Amino acid sequence: MRRLRQLLRKRGLRSAERVVVVEGAELLSVAIAAGADIEAVYVAPEGADVPSVIDVTTRVLSAGGRVFDLAPGVMERVASTVTPQPLLAVVSYAPAPPERLDGATLVVVCVDVRDPGNLGTVIRTADAAGVDAVICCDGTVDPTNPKTVRSTAGSLFHVPIIDGGSTASALEMLRARGFTAVATVVRGGTDYTAFDWTGPVALVLGNEATGLDDELVGSLDGGVTIPMAGRSESLNVGVSAAVLCFEALRQRRTAASPGTAPARSTMSAMSEVPERPADGNGVTA
Repeated sequence: MRRLRQLLRKRGLRSAERVVVVEGAELLSVAIAAGADIEAVYVAPEGADVPSVIDVTTRVLSAGGRVFDLAPGVMERVASTVTPQPLLAVVSYAPAPPERLDGATLVVVCVDVRDPGNLGTVIRTADAAGVDAVICCDGTVDPTNPKTVRSTAGSLFHVPIIDGGSTASALEMLRARGFTAVATVVRGGTDYTAFDWTGPVALVLGNEATGLDDELVGSLDGGVTIPMAGRSESLNVGVSAAVLCFEALRQRRTAASPGTAPARSTMSAMSEVPERPADGNGVTA
């Protein structure tokens, strides 16, 4: 149990052992369906009679996996939540290699996204919108963080998550594959519905409080803005990702329909994007 507790708390150990800790029968079921190897499952006494727990542990045992029944109170001492799920599992997981970008046409790049819940929401949104990969650059929270894993609702096992290293190296990887890198900006960018999302596009999202660094924005190929009618300064990074990724999906579905083609302007040059406020991304926590 000491190792399980450490896996929940130590990023380096999860990375070294190439595993992630999954909480709950539903998430474990998703991991199994995705073909992940299940190292071990731990079940609290209150989960012994839960149908979903019985179902998923039976599947693990049938596949030759290990299931351990915990004594009362042990799960509460190990888990990272106040009210833990009655099941924890150690599941194989490793970042996707950069080669998964070959042939991709829509990628989300997270730069200094610090909140685990926000990153989980971005990954879940990317999965739902058909994004080909999510790149996590240096400074972004670990995608195997327990809260991030919970927030992905299983999408961690569906979408390739790539460790991008520095932002510069991630952008170099993308440009070598013909991607246009676009920043999210509060105002002055191309209206997101007028931007052409049908080509190879990398959507770059930044820190919840400060957005993208001015120098980084200046090095990108353009910016998109989500017009807002109310008095809110900006949108949450997960909400922004959802709005933009689903607009990309809408345009791509339209373009794929026989006899239709979306009329979209090309991206504005960065020289046309005026000075931004402190929150350069249009996203906040």
